[in-house]
Amino acid sequence: MQFTAWSKDLRVTADGTGVVSHVGAALLRMLADRAGLTGALSVGLARRGRWPVHDRGRVLVDLAVMIADGGEAICDIDVLRHQREVFGPVASDTTVWRALDEIGATQLRRIAAARAKVRARIWHLLDGPPAARAAGRDIGDGVVVLDVDSTIVLAHSDKDGAAPTYKHTYGFHPILVTCDNTGEMLAIALRPGNAGANTAVDHLDVLADAITQLPTAHRRHLLIRGDSAAATHKVLDWLTSLNTRRRRVEYSIGWSISDAERAAIGALPDTAWTPALAADGGVREGAQVAELTGLLTLTGWPEGARVIVRRERPHPGAQLSLFEHRDGWRYTAFVTNTAVGVLQWLEARHRAHARVEDRIRCAKDTGLGRLPSREFTINQAWCVAAAIAVDLIAWLQLIGCDGDLAKAEPKRLRYRILHTAARLVHGQRRRWLRIPSRWPWTQQITTAFHRIAAIPAPG
Repeated sequence: MQFTAWSKDLRVTADGTGVVSHVGAALLRMLADRAGLTGALSVGLARRGRWPVHDRGRVLVDLAVMIADGGEAICDIDVLRHQREVFGPVASDTTVWRALDEIGATQLRRIAAARAKVRARIWHLLDGPPAARAAGRDIGDGVVVLDVDSTIVLAHSDKDGAAPTYKHTYGFHPILVTCDNTGEMLAIALRPGNAGANTAVDHLDVLADAITQLPTAHRRHLLIRGDSAAATHKVLDWLTSLNTRRRRVEYSIGWSISDAERAAIGALPDTAWTPALAADGGVREGAQVAELTGLLTLTGWPEGARVIVRRERPHPGAQLSLFEHRDGWRYTAFVTNTAVGVLQWLEARHRAHARVEDRIRCAKDTGLGRLPSREFTINQAWCVAAAIAVDLIAWLQLIGCDGDLAKAEPKRLRYRILHTAARLVHGQRRRWLRIPSRWPWTQQITTAFHRIAAIPAPG
């Protein structure tokens, strides 16, 4: 067999004209403009008496588009910059560095305000966010679910703020909040690598920033989910204090199993355990749930707090504690203030918090995995640009995509849409991007362009 026959007549030259790549990145750029993000950032980052050649709002949006498109370093902005016939003037990597260096605490607040303003417009265009789901059904009409978690970003050089982490690695320990309804990254705070996983002040700050990102009309019923690092008195007391006659804030937070919980588990009769639910809503074989609240002393914790425990037969090779070795079950627990609902449903709702791990993995593939600078402030600004990139991808999928592309992870979205090539043709006083008709996703790309172009211009 001639495995190399396909390449015998193939020749490569460097004289092509009218061909452009990464056409799908124009979708993200157009979306930022039509949604009003570019304009809002331009206003927020403007400085009195200074008129730079490249508008700082435009620079930040182009950086976010580049990150969403798969760029991992600031110099990757050249992918957009050298396609001027499509994207127009794009700042150089030096200008992008300078723009990030100009972003301090005041600019971060203005960027957050601009993002919140545009998010309200996007959610209005969508007639509200889609419902969050767990165990095959909606969590609740109008419920906005926020997932808080932290992660480790490795550093391979000595950068400001990089430090040994609790996982015996070296780097940073950012904490972030995502919206389970939409996939957006609402807030992110870059922290040194030795920052504590259960630092209450950091949780309170990032959660407050995330709630501020939500449109006012959609703050009336919130569900805050997190792992046991968020189960501190300060965090739960603060979440409880947010409840008013007009706003309901529920929480579902991981709960550590200590001696008191082990004693309570040992006191449970067999009849207290009920089958757990699987991800599709069916019965989960080998998993059961029960409530420990009446067997625990929860003095000092918020009124109405309930502790629910799950036990499951561990998979082969799982590490068990001495307590778990005794009866062969693996135990996890969480605390919630939701007063109604069967235990199986509440436990399945909490377990859906695991989706935040997938979103963190995708975020690391969208700029968060590699921080470009030795300076902490520039890396914090880069994290904000990465959060904007995550939002742009989420908005593109909510507004412009259908089917499997509406749920695809960033890598697949890039491979099928964002990195598509096309021929640029001038005619009828317009520029035409002619995508190959045989490209399997041509119809989805053109549909997305039409939907984004139909978004009313910001007022």
